[in-house]
Amino acid sequence: MRYKLRHQTIYSYVNSVDNYQSVLCLQPQTLPTQICHSFNLAIEPSPIKIYSRKDYFGNTQSYFSLHEPHKRLVVIATSEIEVLPKALPIISPITCEEASILFSHNQALKIELLQYQLPSHFIDWDDEIKAFAQTCLRPNTPLFEGVRQLSAKIFTEFQFKSGFTSVNTPLKTVLKERKGVCQDFSHLAIACLRSMGLAARYVSGYLETIPPIGRQKLQGSDASHAWISVYIPQMGWCEFDPTNNIIPQERHIITAYGRDYADVVPLKGIIFSSGDHKVKVEVDVVGVDGFF
Repeated sequence: MRYKLRHQTIYSYVNSVDNYQSVLCLQPQTLPTQICHSFNLAIEPSPIKIYSRKDYFGNTQSYFSLHEPHKRLVVIATSEIEVLPKALPIISPITCEEASILFSHNQALKIELLQYQLPSHFIDWDDEIKAFAQTCLRPNTPLFEGVRQLSAKIFTEFQFKSGFTSVNTPLKTVLKERKGVCQDFSHLAIACLRSMGLAARYVSGYLETIPPIGRQKLQGSDASHAWISVYIPQMGWCEFDPTNNIIPQERHIITAYGRDYADVVPLKGIIFSSGDHKVKVEVDVVGVDGFF
């Protein structure tokens, strides 16, 4: 499937901003099953230079600074992406307990995966979260099936409610209130997996905005989306979308991987000003026929 993607962010400031430093993480990745054919950043006011580099996780980050007074900042990222069909995986029979033991005793795996097993900026857990995880990630349950059950449990028992949480809402609150958005559900699923000694990472990206004929529109499809990637021995990294209870396929566009949202924030910066500001984000993902 081929897509044209437009991600627009507008900051409006009460008082003039004299100096601004920013880091963007908006460029879709090129992977074995995804090709980013083009990517462009349009920024107003226009910076003198935009610098790009790969971060520790392999994501493309762009840096720019503004040194002229402004009360409005517009960042528009446009991309042309092709997502290739994914073959059905051969499911590994390894159980949750076997995988946890392997991660603990295999030195090479431990070095590779430890960062995705430990608490991170937005992900921690307690006995309640671990108890929630244990209802799905049982010792003798195949790990792949256990993660599918966990995704289904979050999808069934939690309400998608935009605006109920913020990026700083504790996972304990999300678990208690049973409400949140894709970011919360992904963080909760990752916390559950890590609490059981398993390895999981955060995936940021997008969903196609126009659903297939006869199917309902997926939640989160008009904004940035988030899901999870779980390391399953004998299979490698496998992705799951707990917000929609599906295995990501051609409708999911991958931007970045990280330990949690803090590693893949679409746009963050430092301003030299005072007073309040407003932010407006609009995302359009349009499927197109033929080649670009």
